[in-house]
Amino acid sequence: MTSRPSTRIPYAGVLITVAWLGTFVAARLFLDADLQEQLHSPAGWRVAAALAPVLPTALFLWYAIRSIGSLDELHRRVHLEALVIAYPLAVLLLVTLGLLELAIDLSPADWSYRHLWPYLWAFYAAGLAISWKRYK
Repeated sequence: MTSRPSTRIPYAGVLITVAWLGTFVAARLFLDADLQEQLHSPAGWRVAAALAPVLPTALFLWYAIRSIGSLDELHRRVHLEALVIAYPLAVLLLVTLGLLELAIDLSPADWSYRHLWPYLWAFYAAGLAISWKRYK
């Protein structure tokens, strides 16, 4: 028997996504360097703000995995192949940036961790496009 996302809460996926994006954007705005200069907030508040999106992000990922698990075999295979493409691309990006960081000074304003996660979504989207093209 396949597991299905909960249908007890209408629009659960939308609510989870809004919670994830909302907490991320709120944390990002709160942790903005210019705002921190004005607020002089203690480190405890900054850590709390940085960790606030963790649970909603984990919930979003759990829901996404459950949703993919409830798809038919073709759709599950497409998502698996997208991950098979995205993961090596992510490793390539991290290895390349790690080596470049040893060779030159990379600006943290352009190449910190917070700038890398959108690439992971882009790699997954590219993997989906490649995988779907294969099955059409």
